[in-house]
Amino acid sequence: MNNATIQQRDLAYVANTYKRFPIAVTRGKGARCWDADDREYIDMTSGIGVNALGFCDEAWAKAVFDQLLTLQHTSNLYYTLPCGEVAETLCNRTGMKKVFFSNSGAESNEGAIKCARKYGHMRKDPGCHNILTLSQSFHGRTVTTLAATGQDAFHHQFHPFTDGFAYAPPNDLPATLSMIDANTCGVLIELVQGEGGVLPLDTAYVKGLAAYCAANDVLLLIDEVQTGMGRTGSLFAFERYGIHPDIVTVAKGLGGGLPIGAVLFGEKCADVLAPGEHATTFGANPAICAGAKVVLDRLDKAFLSEVDQKGAYIRQRLAAMPAVESVGGLGLMIGATLSGVTAPEAVAHGISNGVLLLTAKDRLRLLPPLTISWEEIEEGLKRAEKALS
Repeated sequence: MNNATIQQRDLAYVANTYKRFPIAVTRGKGARCWDADDREYIDMTSGIGVNALGFCDEAWAKAVFDQLLTLQHTSNLYYTLPCGEVAETLCNRTGMKKVFFSNSGAESNEGAIKCARKYGHMRKDPGCHNILTLSQSFHGRTVTTLAATGQDAFHHQFHPFTDGFAYAPPNDLPATLSMIDANTCGVLIELVQGEGGVLPLDTAYVKGLAAYCAANDVLLLIDEVQTGMGRTGSLFAFERYGIHPDIVTVAKGLGGGLPIGAVLFGEKCADVLAPGEHATTFGANPAICAGAKVVLDRLDKAFLSEVDQKGAYIRQRLAAMPAVESVGGLGLMIGATLSGVTAPEAVAHGISNGVLLLTAKDRLRLLPPLTISWEEIEEGLKRAEKALS
């Protein structure tokens, strides 16, 4: 089958919920992939930040395969070795105390919201259930995480949404603090607003908000679904901001290409959720956790330092390209404002020139595999420059 025939079959049988580009990716290695017409691309998307180690990393694939031949699933009625290994590693490397495993970023954020609301109920009052998020944020596509998302475009046609959310202006500390009251149990933020345009928050704003939350027993929840797992040049972005949250959510890169999410609970929240209050059938799947352990082990200090170096180089090169007005981001989470061409047009031109790119609202977005080689960076940037010319 070629690109056209695969597309035709999907249009006939797959629900029309995605606006796909007319290529079918059939195989990949590292940061290179090929479509059904055997055309090569440099991947600057890593499956929207999922393929942290690129396509088909051999150590990752072997760990998953070996675990599949040993034990693929048991349910959470029993203990498994890979689950505890990944939880221990996450806690030891972050200072968090407990981990709940989910299957996606939205599910992780749902778990964080439930924990924060129970905490407010236990520690303060049954009416203490409101959660403050930020304008231009994105936290998922379930009814509750859409309600938490601070973009009006997502707040239509699916009513009634879960109530109890309000949206503060990013980087305006007085305005944000003015919206916190006795009924606020938590504040949920992304340190770099990914779907909102790859917009890093100001350090002073984040530190001021964290200090206020700590002083007033308001939980600080950090959504690291896109920024976590080395994407910004540290294991988690909160490390770069010098803060320690009460709850952290993660997904995307944690599984290296397979579906897994996690909620990391700090001291205040470690024992809030009791047996039976939160669960999932597929959480902590042994094979996926085996792959996640490989991802975590790869993200050592030297590796993360190179992520920072690669990100700085790509931003510098991108800033000098045609149609690029400004470039921002952290590590290998990069966004660019364009002039004279729209971000979707730039992505389409990129495909024509053999490079896969992303959009984030009206900006161009790059999320290359963390393992992308310098050779692949050079080739990808050369093709991107052609696309932007």
